[in-house]
Amino acid sequence: MKPVIDVWSTPFWDAAREGRLMVQRCTDTGQCFFPPAPVSPFTGRPNTEWIESAGRGELFSFVVFHQKYFPGFPTPYPVVMVKLDEGPMLLTNLRGAEASALKIGQRMHVVFDPDVDGITLPQFEIAA
Repeated sequence: MKPVIDVWSTPFWDAAREGRLMVQRCTDTGQCFFPPAPVSPFTGRPNTEWIESAGRGELFSFVVFHQKYFPGFPTPYPVVMVKLDEGPMLLTNLRGAEASALKIGQRMHVVFDPDVDGITLPQFEIAA
């Protein structure tokens, strides 16, 4: 299943294709947020800009999916919630580790893999 790419998320997906992780920042408060939106969740105003994230953060939470929802994702597989150093949280999948290796608070970093439909998905790995 492909993600829905709309006018608000296009900069995110274009940057991912280039191997960059972008998030929006409220220019009034300086706070970053995700998912993309037409207005800041902090002020309700359209005063936002896109910035490049360093792509690092910590494991906030995770769950292990045992049911197959999407082709190409062998079960079981962990889905992780990463709190980026810039503040926003991303729900994404884990690459290169089993769920048994995960510990809340672990440092994570972004990696990019193109999938079969031509969409580049930001994923996270446990940082070395």
